[in-house]
Amino acid sequence: MHSHESLHKLDIVARDQLAEHLPAHVVAHLPPNEVIVFAVSDDASDTAQFSERYGFGLEDCANTIVIRYKKDGTEQYAAIVTLGSLRLDINGAVKAHLGAQRLSFAKREVAVEHSGMEFGGITAFGVPGDWRILVDAAVMERAQVVMGAGVRAAKLLLAPALLRSLPNCEVATLTLPEVPA
Repeated sequence: MHSHESLHKLDIVARDQLAEHLPAHVVAHLPPNEVIVFAVSDDASDTAQFSERYGFGLEDCANTIVIRYKKDGTEQYAAIVTLGSLRLDINGAVKAHLGAQRLSFAKREVAVEHSGMEFGGITAFGVPGDWRILVDAAVMERAQVVMGAGVRAAKLLLAPALLRSLPNCEVATLTLPEVPA
């Protein structure tokens, strides 16, 4: 858990400045006053580098992954939110939960085009309305998580319960059990 002291080290973006930093469709879906938005340097945007530079554990970093899948003969997309410390069970739990016949990680350019966000900064807030948003149950157990903000140069800090406010949000166990080291 982060102390307020470490929050002071974050370059927090003021609410009235969000439109200058984030895509408009991401800002439109953020619950007002419940999410802290902060700037990060581009070279520390990826989870491992971010965790090391900013002092958040991988278990507090929630990644949003875009999945392309076929169901009932049509191609569909889903945003999967999972902790950086866990492995997604793509061909088991995720496939079963989506009821997908086939699925794959969306190609970088497809994920960017469809979400309207930068690769490496995709967030569940503001994905297209016809996407399903699957949140791994382990995410919901954290007091707070850091996730993408739609751009590589910013992150969101929030209570995972806020994800439940998103349309099409479903919580399920989507990761493999942790193997003791």
